[in-house]
Amino acid sequence: MHRMRRTLAIGLIAVSTVLVPFSAMPQEKTAISPEDAKLLETFVDEFVPITPGRGRFPQFFEMGSAHNEQEQPVHRVTLDGDFSIAKYEVPQNLYSAVMGNNPSRWKSPRNSVEMMTWKEADEFCRRATTLLRDARLIGADEVIRLPSEAEWEYCCRAGTSTDYSFGDRATVGSDEGDKASLLDPYAWHTGNAAGKDPPVGALKPNPWGLYDLHGYLWEFTADDWHGSYADAPGDGTAWTSDGARAEGGDASKTVLRGGSWKDAHPRLRSAARRAFTTDARDDAVGFRCVRAGQPAP
Repeated sequence: MHRMRRTLAIGLIAVSTVLVPFSAMPQEKTAISPEDAKLLETFVDEFVPITPGRGRFPQFFEMGSAHNEQEQPVHRVTLDGDFSIAKYEVPQNLYSAVMGNNPSRWKSPRNSVEMMTWKEADEFCRRATTLLRDARLIGADEVIRLPSEAEWEYCCRAGTSTDYSFGDRATVGSDEGDKASLLDPYAWHTGNAAGKDPPVGALKPNPWGLYDLHGYLWEFTADDWHGSYADAPGDGTAWTSDGARAEGGDASKTVLRGGSWKDAHPRLRSAARRAFTTDARDDAVGFRCVRAGQPAP
């Protein structure tokens, strides 16, 4: 049964969570095939450079919204360093090339990979960094990593301050149901996903050429879960349980962004967020990567 058809068949709206023990990772690869090497080259080519404060990229943005207490207080985030973010969520063929397995429930090579834990997504980033450095596809001082929550929202908004990167409304007129016709060209959600089993990038991108930030799969970030933005960092870095900002956070949970094919349109807003246990798996959760300079020790 196709992934998207399942929405119609049993009417799932919220993401269901499967808790699993953290098992041993597949053995790390020391050599890759020519086909896998080509996938890594494609992966590098598909990163979009982000230069806060230069060109079309603003230096700062207002993070959060008035819609939900978890998205408050709205606060200014100023980004200083350049980075690149993947145009697409990590597809299954790339994940398999790096990790040696494909955990996805709904298998197809260019569909977004799902059913991995946060720890496995983080391990993918570490292994991809090693493989790309060895192949001289990235610099020795560069890393592949998960985006911070602030970086994710900055890229999703793409210079906008509206609920979605294309405007404030997902629906036409007063219809507030699942008939999100204004959202349909940009996102897979519960209102348009039935019978579909799409590859990454099948719909329209946001203004910065990034696909599937609204809908398709929820996406992991690097941050620990905090129930509000009180005392959140204002520099775009990940808010984790290390250092002076640890109070109030939950290191057993991470932040998911973007909504999924199981969700109605309000969950797909640029500021929408939810908690997810780091050892859990779900067929509506995936991730995309950032390429950036090696953080200082």
